[in-house]
Amino acid sequence: MKIVIPGGTGQVGTVLKRALSAAGHDVVVLSRRPRQQGDVHWDGATLGPWAGEIDGSDVVVNLAGRSVNCRYTPANLREMMDSRVHSARVVGEAIAAAARPPRVWLQMSTATVYAHRFDAPNDEATGVIGGTEPGAPGYWAYSVDIAKAWEREQGTAGTPHTRKVALRAAMVMSPDRGGVFDVLLRLARLGLGGPVAGGAQYVSWIHEQDFVRAVEFLVARDDIAGPVNLAAPAPLPHRDFMRALRTAWGVPVGLPATRLMAEAGAFVLRSDTELLLKSRRVVPGRLLDAGFTFGHPDWAAAADDLVRRFRSRGVG
Repeated sequence: MKIVIPGGTGQVGTVLKRALSAAGHDVVVLSRRPRQQGDVHWDGATLGPWAGEIDGSDVVVNLAGRSVNCRYTPANLREMMDSRVHSARVVGEAIAAAARPPRVWLQMSTATVYAHRFDAPNDEATGVIGGTEPGAPGYWAYSVDIAKAWEREQGTAGTPHTRKVALRAAMVMSPDRGGVFDVLLRLARLGLGGPVAGGAQYVSWIHEQDFVRAVEFLVARDDIAGPVNLAAPAPLPHRDFMRALRTAWGVPVGLPATRLMAEAGAFVLRSDTELLLKSRRVVPGRLLDAGFTFGHPDWAAAADDLVRRFRSRGVG
């Protein structure tokens, strides 16, 4: 198959391209800053020659959007919104204009669309969409607005011959440098991998191999459209998540951090505490109902696998 990945130069795109290319597919990455031979330039907002890659392709997986690993300033939040909405819109325009449109368009979304909650898991059928939770910082609602606008842009695109799936993805864990697992493992190795603000907030995650397998599953299943949660079936509280990661590396203790300490650390790292403090208790209802089986359903075993592969690259 020919698979086009707009915004495919980030961590998730790297994981996906590597696996799909290894499986024998023709993978084309669209990027504002092409890095490898064969990457195609686009600006993520306007139609151009790049649209010819979509015409005649089999699958489009749109991952484009500004990284959320930044301070949530008004300017950065606006850039997050615009980069996602504009790229989804122009991908829809390219598909609509194609003489031979792809049969499926997988659009990246986020598990952050669900409410900050502890009482019950969020699946696609009964999950609570966030934005109005009492006690949550007001700007967290903007992240939900971004996710809703992202999905709405795909949903309203005039692409009658192309099935559309919104990937409500949790954190994708891979041993690659610079990814979220790398960051969390570095904290654990430094003895800083304890619970943050009590550690009761839930962490949703998915192993990179299951992410790829889920994408392949959704490409093959012509009967699935709309939002799909890409998350392992067993989210767990942050305190337990970090304990399992420390155990996998062999670090006996991790210093806890208060909310204020987390705010200070996020400021230094030019990141934001929503990534740590929002309780994302998300489960993959539609995938499980459709018969998808996870290779890494349990975080402790997944962390062991990721640490082993991280170390095999000469670290630790």
